[in-house]
Amino acid sequence: MSMSPVSGTGGKKERLVVIGGDAAGMSAASQARRLRSADELEIVAFERGHFTSYSACGIPYWVGGQVAGPDELIARSPEEHRERAIDLRMRTEVVEIDVPGARVRSRHVDSGAEEWTGYDKLVIATGARPVRPDLPGVDAPGVHGVQTLDDGQALLDTLAGTEGRHAVVVGAGYIGVEMAEALINRGYEVTVVNRGREPMSTLDPDMGRLVHTAMEGMGITMVNDAEVTKILTGDDGRVRAVATQDAEYPADVVVLGIGVRPETALARAAGLPVGEHGGLLTDLAMRVRGHEDIWAGGDCVEVLDLVSGRERHIALGTHANKHGQVIGSNVGGGYATFPGVVGTAVSKVCELEIARTGLREKDAHRVGLRFESVTVESTSRAGYYPGAAPMTVKMLAEHRTGRLLGVQIVGREGAGKRVDIAAVALTAGMTVEQMTALDLGYAPPFSPVWDPVLVAARKAVAAVRDGAR
Repeated sequence: MSMSPVSGTGGKKERLVVIGGDAAGMSAASQARRLRSADELEIVAFERGHFTSYSACGIPYWVGGQVAGPDELIARSPEEHRERAIDLRMRTEVVEIDVPGARVRSRHVDSGAEEWTGYDKLVIATGARPVRPDLPGVDAPGVHGVQTLDDGQALLDTLAGTEGRHAVVVGAGYIGVEMAEALINRGYEVTVVNRGREPMSTLDPDMGRLVHTAMEGMGITMVNDAEVTKILTGDDGRVRAVATQDAEYPADVVVLGIGVRPETALARAAGLPVGEHGGLLTDLAMRVRGHEDIWAGGDCVEVLDLVSGRERHIALGTHANKHGQVIGSNVGGGYATFPGVVGTAVSKVCELEIARTGLREKDAHRVGLRFESVTVESTSRAGYYPGAAPMTVKMLAEHRTGRLLGVQIVGREGAGKRVDIAAVALTAGMTVEQMTALDLGYAPPFSPVWDPVLVAARKAVAAVRDGAR
């Protein structure tokens, strides 16, 4: 059934259709509603799952027991959205976008009923999908991806119904290391199988090695340079082991932490522009390029890297919420832009904090930048103050100019959030020499006299000067 926008008092009433009920989509809908009343703008949102506006980043901490339940991860329920005059249709998946006809076809997940809904403005916030390798046994009971609250609940159900205590995590990126911690907290013997040289491929290998050593010190078995070839099952059909070329690792539960890809099949089928990383391409206003009345945001888009000048795909809730605010402002008649990112991320595994921003060495090489690289060892507090913990800071600066290119930090409590200093410096386009003059907060409980990031900056200044000779 085709549904066209209806007229309201004061002129033509427009309809905004939102595909996706999580961070980007519902932030866009909520911001648009703040700016335009229900008499001016009808908002219809489609979400195929059971939950809206939730923190997927919190799922490992729910699984690990630090968070009591899924309700704590939900920022706004479907009922709360509906109270704000947003027609939110749960368990309803959009299966087709008809761009020339300005309409979408939706299907109710449980009943299979379909209908067409017309739009004046469209927001695509379809998120990302976990990478699920095409392996024998990958669909066996006990093998889990972790992307949605439904996924988290399914994993917890498996853990509750499993007597064995062996877990294998496939992949050692953010999701992999966080799920390894969650399973350690649950009392499992955890093996992480990683195809890379070291865990955390978002770091350079020398920094990833620090993560590797710390994870093994926490009782996690790390298997690097290993490709999973199949997942073995028992007579009952459930997972019993993970196999690589060289070995088998017993598993009562398997968690796939290989990463995610933009969920853009719907947009591709509609002929919308997609970049080399698989994400939708937008302008600074988050409008899909070449389409005046279609916007996109969140994990399904590519964004500008302000350091390299290239497009990249980064799946983070911080970006998704900002995209939604920008989209909602523009749809609602205001004006906002999203200038880009510098690639900041922070994570932890047990007591180890891991952070990065800007470019890795291979990123800089890929875009043709020459650089100097330095690494320093320091502490989170003044060395004489109780609780001072070691941290390692690696810094990249552009050859000759000294422009900051990237920072990586691995350490204990107090290490991770120091990356924000570098994120601000990158956004401002500062040189490492300019960074040495930053007026940062100091007291012995918080930092040495020279903050570790500034110690790295000083060393980078010297490297740039030596490299220019």
